[in-house]
Amino acid sequence: MTAPVFVVENFDAGVGGRYVLDGPEGRHAVSVKRLKAGEDVILTDGAGRRADCVVLVAEGKDRLIVQLDSVSEEPPPQPRITVVQALPKGDRGELAVETMTEVGVDAIVPWQAARCITQWKGERGLKALGKWRATAREAGKQSRRVRFPEVADAASTKQVAALLAKADFAAVLHSDFERGSEPLATAQLPDEGEIVLVVGPEGGVAKDELALFEEAGARAYVLGPTVLRTSTAGTAATALLLGRTGRWS
Repeated sequence: MTAPVFVVENFDAGVGGRYVLDGPEGRHAVSVKRLKAGEDVILTDGAGRRADCVVLVAEGKDRLIVQLDSVSEEPPPQPRITVVQALPKGDRGELAVETMTEVGVDAIVPWQAARCITQWKGERGLKALGKWRATAREAGKQSRRVRFPEVADAASTKQVAALLAKADFAAVLHSDFERGSEPLATAQLPDEGEIVLVVGPEGGVAKDELALFEEAGARAYVLGPTVLRTSTAGTAATALLLGRTGRWS
């Protein structure tokens, strides 16, 4: 099994390259993971920097002393994949963030689409956004990532269109099969730059939204002959793109 990942703000080691992992992360390492001397751990800032370490000793319930063996920087992957995720109902938003993070998405943009039942307003919206960001962090650790996906502020349709206009490849998952949308599996993808993929709500992308996105340079695509839920479509599409761009090679 690969070494567990813990998030730290800095990599400043003390005498002999020793680092003290304490606070919530230390408590999780000692009281939940029950790590012992000689076991490997990885420390990361979640932005690509990592330290490979070995446990020296566990102290109390929330303090782990480790030896830093090496510190390295993981370069940003290419091409970068951003998923614009329409707001699902209930906890399906966290499910989408969790699974997209596990497969390797680089950024997630919450989108308040016209047909979204869920509304992010005021304190409720800030709380929901906080949950998405916390989910991305925990899923990043669970999947042994050292570069966690960015979860942006909620975007309007015009803001999404502006994002698509800047992309090197812009796609909208659209399940209107009579329209003749192309399969994402055969689309020509860039070797580098930015891929932006829009996942609509359960009710689908509205006609005026799709028209605006197409004006921005996006094209409509389908994943296959079946219709996926909004909470799973982004994960399936990200996995497809990662495989086709060679990032999973």
